[in-house]
Amino acid sequence: MTVRRAGLLWLGLAVLATGWAFHYLALDFGGLLTGAGRDAMRDYARGFLQPDLSPAHLGRVGQALLETLAMSAMGTLLAVVLGLLLALIAAGAPAWRAVPARGLANLLRAVPELVWAALMVLAVGLGPNAGTLALALHTTGVLGRLYTEALENTPATAAEAIRAGGGGRLAAFCYGTLPGVWPQLLSYGLYRWENNIRMASILGLVGAGGLGQMLHIHLSLFQEARASTVILAMLGLVLLVDALSQVLRLRWVRR
Repeated sequence: MTVRRAGLLWLGLAVLATGWAFHYLALDFGGLLTGAGRDAMRDYARGFLQPDLSPAHLGRVGQALLETLAMSAMGTLLAVVLGLLLALIAAGAPAWRAVPARGLANLLRAVPELVWAALMVLAVGLGPNAGTLALALHTTGVLGRLYTEALENTPATAAEAIRAGGGGRLAAFCYGTLPGVWPQLLSYGLYRWENNIRMASILGLVGAGGLGQMLHIHLSLFQEARASTVILAMLGLVLLVDALSQVLRLRWVRR
């Protein structure tokens, strides 16, 4: 079979799969174009165009925003420490030590944050504690994997020279390995913090506190104006953290 025929075959299979998916899900996009559908969407969107900017509501949004920021920061910080610990155990280690550490990292990152949040709500109750732990557990798995690869790809020449000169393993790591890999570790940590800000805003949907929980309550009560304010606060928080992360990268990573 030629490359062209194989491409046409795969294209045909993709078209058939897409058509089957529309038929199986019984999607009715035509309903959105009817008069009633357009009116309903217009009325619902109109409520979001008039955010509630009353002082009382803004105060509650500000408190939830700080809670979301604290959840993401603490969750990421815990994950950086635990992920680095897993990486130090797994990187360049014998199989009896590396396999369990890598397996734990894979297990932690295989479970989505929302699932961890639901489990943590059952374990520690509603609120930001559950969200912080959920972010820390999932991000530990992600950073553990990334940090392991970074350490294994770092040249060991400087560390071996320190060991040959009588230095211990800790000194070899701090003065030989860490300076070369530090920008990469920091970049990974900042990237995950950016992701965790967004995820912390969503975890509230399962009762894990922050802006997400506030948004879920207002949407459940069809309070579009108040929900619009929360969404704007989420957007502002994400933009602020992205800008801060960029500044930190320029300061410490891209030297």
